[in-house]
Amino acid sequence: MLPDRAFFYRLAEAAKAETLPRFRAGVDVVNKEAKGFDPVTEGDRAAEVAIRTLIETEFPDHGILGEEHGNVGLDRQHVWVIDPIDGTRAFISGVPVWGTLIGLQKNGRAIMGMIDQPFTGERYFADGNGSTYSGPDGEKRLQVRDCGGISNAILFTTSPHLFVGEELAKYREIESQVRLFRYGTDCYAYALLAAGHVDLVIENSLKPYDVGGIIPVIEQAGGIITTWDGGRPEIGGSIIAAGSRAVYDEARAILSR
Repeated sequence: MLPDRAFFYRLAEAAKAETLPRFRAGVDVVNKEAKGFDPVTEGDRAAEVAIRTLIETEFPDHGILGEEHGNVGLDRQHVWVIDPIDGTRAFISGVPVWGTLIGLQKNGRAIMGMIDQPFTGERYFADGNGSTYSGPDGEKRLQVRDCGGISNAILFTTSPHLFVGEELAKYREIESQVRLFRYGTDCYAYALLAAGHVDLVIENSLKPYDVGGIIPVIEQAGGIITTWDGGRPEIGGSIIAAGSRAVYDEARAILSR
């Protein structure tokens, strides 16, 4: 038995109860990286515990891959992929482009997923058949757009500073060809792509939990999401997402050189 929309919403509400009260509230931050800055907050950890508790109760035979509390049963047919706060830097800066990502895989393939933004009250959900939006704009089916080609595209990335060497050169070449580019939106960029507001997202060094909840939302809204070399994106790495085949092909031709 697979979960329904109501269960995903229960998971989102459980996470929201831990994250939203801590947003813009001067939370304590722990740095997970000795030679850099990889922040985690009490909200990250508490939200993941809340999500995992519900999953373990309702679906005890499912595995769980989580950012903050380790992995269980990754060899099982169904595995949940959890990022309690994707965009922790945005979260601790008071910028509402972070989100809770919850995905479900079957035999290693992402089949259901959610991008939840508690502060704006927006949920982007893929149920296996299509992607839907619920929030201040009401409820509607999500559908990517076709802007025609890369010269008309709006491009997002979290930060160009994350690219190094040839990666940066490739990214800059694409950036020079698009109509508009913006930085710093984390998982929210993918939500905007699924909703047909932007056309291209390019990132690198992503973990499985960074994309697990996003993949179904993009694909079931009619978009494309792969690694830079065209492979499946479930394990993360360097990722490209696009709203149309034309934009995807033009961008990937540069990324795959």
